[in-house]
Amino acid sequence: MQIDYKSELNAAQYDAVMHDEGPLLVIAGAGSGKTRTVVYRLARLVEQGVAPESILLLTFTRKAAGEMLFRAGGLLGYGLGGVSGGTFHSFAYGVLKRHHLLLGFERGFSITDRSDCTQLVADAKSNLGLGKGDRSFPKKDTVLDILSKSRNKEANVGTIIQNEAFHLLPYVEDMERMAVEYARLKKESCLLDYDDLLFELERLLRDEPDVAVSLRSRFSHIMVDEYQDTNRVQARIVKLLTGGRGNVMAVGDDAQSIYAFRGAVVANILDFPSEFPGAKIVRLERNYRSTQEVLDLANAVLANAQRKFEKRLYTEHTGGAMPEVVKTLSDQSQSRLVLEKIIELNKRYEMHEIAVLFRAGYQSYSLEVQLNKLGIAFQKFGGIKFTEAAHVKDALAFMRVQINPADSVAWKRVLGHIKGVGPKTADKIVQAAISGDGKALGRFTKRFAELMPMLEFLNQLRMDNPKPEASLGRIIEFYTPLLMAAYPDDYPRRQQGLEQLESISAQYSECDQFLAEINLDNPMEDAEEIRKNALVLSTIHSAKGLEWDAVLILDLVEERFPGRRAMQRPEDMEEERRLMYVAATRARKFLGMYVPESLYVRHLERSEPVRPSPFVLELPPLTYVEYKEGYGGRLQRPVQAQIDKPSGAGSMNAVSSASSGNSSESGGSGKDKAPVRLGFCHHKIYGRGKVLEYIPPDKYRVNFTGFGLKVIIGQYLEME
Repeated sequence: MQIDYKSELNAAQYDAVMHDEGPLLVIAGAGSGKTRTVVYRLARLVEQGVAPESILLLTFTRKAAGEMLFRAGGLLGYGLGGVSGGTFHSFAYGVLKRHHLLLGFERGFSITDRSDCTQLVADAKSNLGLGKGDRSFPKKDTVLDILSKSRNKEANVGTIIQNEAFHLLPYVEDMERMAVEYARLKKESCLLDYDDLLFELERLLRDEPDVAVSLRSRFSHIMVDEYQDTNRVQARIVKLLTGGRGNVMAVGDDAQSIYAFRGAVVANILDFPSEFPGAKIVRLERNYRSTQEVLDLANAVLANAQRKFEKRLYTEHTGGAMPEVVKTLSDQSQSRLVLEKIIELNKRYEMHEIAVLFRAGYQSYSLEVQLNKLGIAFQKFGGIKFTEAAHVKDALAFMRVQINPADSVAWKRVLGHIKGVGPKTADKIVQAAISGDGKALGRFTKRFAELMPMLEFLNQLRMDNPKPEASLGRIIEFYTPLLMAAYPDDYPRRQQGLEQLESISAQYSECDQFLAEINLDNPMEDAEEIRKNALVLSTIHSAKGLEWDAVLILDLVEERFPGRRAMQRPEDMEEERRLMYVAATRARKFLGMYVPESLYVRHLERSEPVRPSPFVLELPPLTYVEYKEGYGGRLQRPVQAQIDKPSGAGSMNAVSSASSGNSSESGGSGKDKAPVRLGFCHHKIYGRGKVLEYIPPDKYRVNFTGFGLKVIIGQYLEME
């Protein structure tokens, strides 16, 4: 019985599945049935007579390949064991194993795992005599990560460190030497690591034309999933396997390319039509996940992308809740309001169907405290709970000693940062400190030069007994050199977490109360129960591919989302925009976005005003409802936001006109109606800006680059 493709697929999916010969690019918008399209394409190829052995399916996980082959086999009624399906790396290994002699491995080669690689890095360091007596020298895992990034991004070690780990710049020359020695040790032992597999496959296909021709004749159809996540060498391998033409199907979404830090290159999917001339492009735009109200906002996020495949997500799920933009007075009140929203949403949705997303792991710290206070279970992805972070435990240990000099556990954690003090010595020092044995302490201070300054600091801290915020400020100042020595590889990231901890402490007047609530955890014994009943906290990167009924996004302000460094580089800013799109499209029914008006700044010991994220400022007013926190802590809708939702505002046409510059009308009274010039404009002082809203009778709300939102009388604007 043949599969009825036409009735089981939408028009775009059917178009992709029924494509006959030549290159095919499927731009699969979020939630548009990408996997379904690949599965039916596989089934159709086999059904029309293509031998399974002639199909190569390349995915990013073995699980994904296995699922696709299983589902395609279910459609056909028999297995597709003959299809070569798997990851780029597993495919590379199989090819290299058969042709190892051509690569110079006369007796074959072995694949190293992570532990083998770190050992080789350690051997390279030892052979070169590097890092002796230098506690700040990068750890072998960090060196390995940088060497891997250097390979995947095809950039030298110095460039990687300059862009991503500037605090390690003093060690650039050492790590460049280690990279050379690491490669030599692998070659000497006939070893290949994970990254080598791809580059050796490329070398084989490029330098041995007979092998390339043989593989091209074997695989008449090549399918590549998640093409937006490929790196440069993977894209070159695909081209070498096809000869730049042939039956290659690439599936992906340029708008969901968010893994540049791993080496993914969005240009691979954007350049596919030029790399494979004559390629057919099919856009999957019908979304099966979210309401139209959520999709309208997601479409608006992409409207200002510099380079993209044009697409507009739509769905039959209409009449949902409008997305909310909530402007809070501070990052602290943001946590309270998010918690209130979670409790409200839990009346409609199961707790595990609610997710709070953020750009970086430390941004959920304040919310975690609030959740612990109420005993609300949560699971966190893409960053550990802040009470489990080593640097947070270190800082809190100082405060624990401050309020309880008999806390031996905290004493040992603090003393562990003194060079030469091991567990047994720490026990003796703790006993002497707690019992007040000055003679014994004197002997230890002579042995360990760092001990006396620490004891003096702790003694002064106990005597002064400052409030939590002041205490943490002093602790962080004292602890920072220890932090840099203990965690040299990533201390800048950890410092951000400590600053967030200090900000949280400002809400408390007593240190013991602060410590008690910080450590109030309510773990559920049954892990399965946690998964079923717990709120989800996740970084956006970890949330890709997942979905929830309700999604709340934190810290939509400049230098947090987008991050500080991203705002300095156009290509990074574009990736941040795609990250925002991914976050928005995780929501099925409700989307909430939180914009603090101030953030706590540790070195100033106060909150400072911040600008909203440009991704929020660019949103057309018809795509969301705005709420603002008043000084009484209550939410209210600003006057300019209290506009009745026009008929069809949730439809594609309304948002299209608002974001593309077409004429529209305001939501005011009949006498105020006037053409709304939504597009770009120029101002003599502020320069070029984007018109976001018409305010009757003669004003416009404009977002100016570098100056933010301004309300300007129309006669002072020159419209483009």
